[in-house]
Amino acid sequence: MVMEQEMTELLSLDQSKKMEDSEKQTSPPPSSSHSSPIPIKSRKKGGLITMPFIIANEALEKVGSYGVLPNMTFYLMRDYRLGVTSAQNLLFFWSAATNFLPLVGAFVADSYLGRFLAIGLGSIFSFLGTFVLWLTAMIPKARPPPCNQPGQACKSTTPSQFMLLVFSFMLMSIGAGGIRPCSLAFGANQVDRGDNPNRVKVLETFFAWYYTSSIVSVLIALTGIVYLQDRLGWKIGFGVPTILMFLSAVFFFLASPFYIKQKVRTNLFGSFVQVIVAACKNRKLPYPNENSDYHHKNGSGPQVPTEKLRFLNKACIVKSPEDVKPNGVAANPWNLCTVEQVEELKAVIRIIPLWSTGIMLSINLSQSSFPLLQAQSMNRHLTKGFQIPAGSFGMFLMIALTIWVFLYDRVMLPLASKIKGRPVRLKPIVRMGLGIVVSSISMLVAGIVEHIRRKRAINQGLLNNSQGLVEMSAMWLIIPNSLNGIAEAFTAIGSTEFFYCELPKSMSSLASALFGLGMAVANLLASVILSAVDKYTRGEGKESWITSDINKGHYEYYYWLLAVLTAFNLLYFLVCSWAYGPSAEIDITERMMEASDDDGDDLPQQNISTPGLKSH
Repeated sequence: MVMEQEMTELLSLDQSKKMEDSEKQTSPPPSSSHSSPIPIKSRKKGGLITMPFIIANEALEKVGSYGVLPNMTFYLMRDYRLGVTSAQNLLFFWSAATNFLPLVGAFVADSYLGRFLAIGLGSIFSFLGTFVLWLTAMIPKARPPPCNQPGQACKSTTPSQFMLLVFSFMLMSIGAGGIRPCSLAFGANQVDRGDNPNRVKVLETFFAWYYTSSIVSVLIALTGIVYLQDRLGWKIGFGVPTILMFLSAVFFFLASPFYIKQKVRTNLFGSFVQVIVAACKNRKLPYPNENSDYHHKNGSGPQVPTEKLRFLNKACIVKSPEDVKPNGVAANPWNLCTVEQVEELKAVIRIIPLWSTGIMLSINLSQSSFPLLQAQSMNRHLTKGFQIPAGSFGMFLMIALTIWVFLYDRVMLPLASKIKGRPVRLKPIVRMGLGIVVSSISMLVAGIVEHIRRKRAINQGLLNNSQGLVEMSAMWLIIPNSLNGIAEAFTAIGSTEFFYCELPKSMSSLASALFGLGMAVANLLASVILSAVDKYTRGEGKESWITSDINKGHYEYYYWLLAVLTAFNLLYFLVCSWAYGPSAEIDITERMMEASDDDGDDLPQQNISTPGLKSH
């Protein structure tokens, strides 16, 4: 299923005439055995020669960016004196920015900079962000002094120290905004040559290497980088990601002479704004009776907009013949839009309720600080001489996701099809619902594990000692992590496929971006929920549920609250799916192949967060 879903994105990348023209312009002249070597400028650009540089750029960026995150809660709590609520809220805001800015980056790349410059500048900003973060560990005055001097009160973080830390986060988020929405699309542009009869096979090869390197990179970040931070401290732990970010930028720019660099084009989001503006301007116009009074795309037959969200139909009403040029294009696109533009905006508005049902799952997946503190307080030894770093338990989510997708796609579906005697396949909307169910169960199980852990800690006399080791294996945390992985496998892939099915083929880029946008919204809402729980569960002489002292708090109550909210979200999902009605039955690969062959269609970008590879 992952192969199918990711291939649909690759096959929807830029196949427009601009690329073909670019290739024609760079075609080499006929050569002979006596001719001198062909200069770089006259060689055909793109091709597999660029693949190692693009994959190296993406892989090193992932190791660097994901490597600084898992233990960041410890860095904020120990070195910056932040409580667990403040630390988690800061990480929520950082994650929200990291998930939202790729949308901005995609718009800027498509409309102004182009993908090459967007990735290049993103690589530079990512390097600068990790470099500033490394400086906070290297320069003693960049953070509060150690709190181990007898007779002196611990000093809190100064505004300038805190702003330097936040500045490093901002730089890394801006860098992610340039790299992540463009890297996959830019890479596929290089290898997807229209004159290559093995076009699909080449894309499959690129896809396989790209996503294999992504998964390996994140696993290295969650194990190797986290281990360095635990064993050698923050100076080395942040220094290595900084070096990797520098190498990421270097590798990308080394192949600059070989890249196909396409021209910028109009972005889909501008079309939405035009429809809204035109509908407001024409709000007093009566609805026409003739089909010809509606403006449609040049080359298509007369069309009538649907009756749903009828107000928007006024954006495509032709008031007078002067509104349309002789070539069939609107004289002023802010006064007159096409029926196709109007229907595209309607399609987006229709799926917003179902899109919003995935936010709660993203809230559950974004809880990074509490599992980290739980793992730190439990027995993490695999052998007497080796223990799993507390920040590495997130890798079990990815492992479970990968295994489940493989079993579902290669074992369960073929077996069910064989038993039924016909192809069996769960609809995307059904998988979205199953993901919500599993997510609620994962929060319930996480609460049960924490309830048992806390009870054992109290029985050991560790109520006032949050640093004490509870005689309970941290391997119990693998269960909720695995359930989270299965939930994400259902919902992330199912929702992305649903968006591809329901939205017009020209909107495939938006279909890819919606999941990432949902995570950005989820991070902000998660901060609201966390702050509310901290405020309303705190009493006079009473610790809140989510206090920094894990044994005095009640993290299990917080988990169970999320489980209840997810259960209510399931009811909301059922209502939304009922109101939406039957979903489209479309072959995703066929749809995206059609989109890839249409001139001028909007191009899909890489998912803001690859399923299983959460952006912070």
